[in-house]
Amino acid sequence: MFRFFRSTENQRLVARLIRESFYQHRFGYGAAILSMLVVAATTGASAWILKEITDEFVVFKRIDRVNLIAGGVATIFILKGLANFIQAYFMSRVGNAIIADRQRKIYDRILAQGIEFYHSTSSSDLITRMTNNAQAARNVLDLVVTSYVRDLLSLVVLVGVMVWQQPALSIICFVVGPLAIYGVNRILKRVRKFAAMEFRSVGQIVQVMQETAIGVRVVKSFNLEGAMRNRMYKAVSDVENRANNIATLEAATSPVMETLAGLAIAGAIFVSGFLVLQGGQMPGNIMAFIGALLFAYEPAKRLARVRISLESGIVGVRMMFELADQPLTLVEKPDAKPLLAGPGEIRFDAVDFAYQKGPPVLDRFDLTLAPGKMTALVGPSGGGKSTILNLIMRMYDPQSGRVLFDGHDISHATLASLREKIAYVSQDTFLFAGTIMHNIRLGREGATDDEVIAAAKAANAHDFISAQAKGYETDVGENGGLLSGGQRQRISIARAMLRNAEILLLDEATSALDAESEALFRDALQQLTEGRTTIVIAHRLSTVHQADTIVVLEAGKVVESGPHKTLLQQGGLYQKLYEYQLMP
Repeated sequence: MFRFFRSTENQRLVARLIRESFYQHRFGYGAAILSMLVVAATTGASAWILKEITDEFVVFKRIDRVNLIAGGVATIFILKGLANFIQAYFMSRVGNAIIADRQRKIYDRILAQGIEFYHSTSSSDLITRMTNNAQAARNVLDLVVTSYVRDLLSLVVLVGVMVWQQPALSIICFVVGPLAIYGVNRILKRVRKFAAMEFRSVGQIVQVMQETAIGVRVVKSFNLEGAMRNRMYKAVSDVENRANNIATLEAATSPVMETLAGLAIAGAIFVSGFLVLQGGQMPGNIMAFIGALLFAYEPAKRLARVRISLESGIVGVRMMFELADQPLTLVEKPDAKPLLAGPGEIRFDAVDFAYQKGPPVLDRFDLTLAPGKMTALVGPSGGGKSTILNLIMRMYDPQSGRVLFDGHDISHATLASLREKIAYVSQDTFLFAGTIMHNIRLGREGATDDEVIAAAKAANAHDFISAQAKGYETDVGENGGLLSGGQRQRISIARAMLRNAEILLLDEATSALDAESEALFRDALQQLTEGRTTIVIAHRLSTVHQADTIVVLEAGKVVESGPHKTLLQQGGLYQKLYEYQLMP
């Protein structure tokens, strides 16, 4: 165990874990540690009282001491039982609190990350760290506390009893101890590798399960059941094999300890027999020594195995802190101030932007989006349309240049005030677990039922919602899986309408709507966008006829700009795109 803490990294991780979790729960740990001291003391007393029992009953045969010794034995075991209960009670409560606290902190850190972090980190990895690593933190703290306090102190007390009763016989234990440590060290070297591999394999199981649930239509339609089954079986087998390897290594400590302990006890009995029968030693001293030796076996075995358990647990702690220490990809400035209400002008001023390790998307990009007007962004894929929306919402920061709301640089604004000004509808419609009412109301916390229904009517979603068996209380399923694509899209639009924000961003918002629903949506959109800054991305140019300004983008540049009729008359890229869509 002590060799484990010679590792600088292990010391740093455990010290940090203690600093961040142990101190916070110091009162609960204090009560548990006091109870462990009582357990250690009563364990030593259990061995010590064997001397009195043997001498008084076997040698001196003092009948008058029976009640006193019986009462002493009862007191020792009652105190030990109560102490064990108090220890288990507080360790469980503190342990559960630590898991909950670490999970909250991990989630807060994940939530604070920018979009770039989510693109570079798999969701299965995040789920594994969120669940398994928090448990690992608790396990490591439990091991450190119980090993250092209960087991170590119990062993020290029992060794003290052994030395006091039979100093010569105690030498046998001091020979066996180093041999046991050497045997465990040999086993330990292979545990760390298997523990890290097991965590990665658990992540693979989560990933395959996610892909199966989310992509079930693709799995079924492309007959991928066999391929997915093979991936899952391999991941499960990897976890099983690595768990078996760790279990085998942990189990290997038992025969080492059992063999050495058996030899030590056999040697002690052999020597003590001569001491009592031929050397004139009191049998009570020998019984106390042997009792202490037997009682010492369990804490000694746990201490010998604790390094293996710590090595397994510290892998999870290391992964947890790696996530906690990962720099935030988007940070709110310390002096950030809330954005004030304004007309809603958005301006890009000499903006340079590229996604991580990618080519430039925007280069010295300038664009002004008129306040209270509807601007449509059109053009070939890869022209920078979605990037413009991402920068407006500050999902990313430009490498240089500024994005200005009414003349204020949004990088100096609080994220909450920025996002409150924006309602967003994506082509990748996402619904949360719960009812239709719940999903629409997420647009504006505290909205009344009547306001939710009004938003649904404006989005032409009320009729299909009312047709459901439970109406607005219908459960949408995981990511809206119980609804059609068009129904999900209309709920998403209703959510944005309910938000009633100053700025409306629509990224292919009508992509999942049929022609009739799209026509109805355009009518609702005309009312919704009146007096509101609206930016629309649409590949269907029929959607953007009513836009005040259409901005045509190509390769991150504005190549044309103006109303629909003007652009058609110019004979440029917009006219070509429009004619392509009209072709039979």
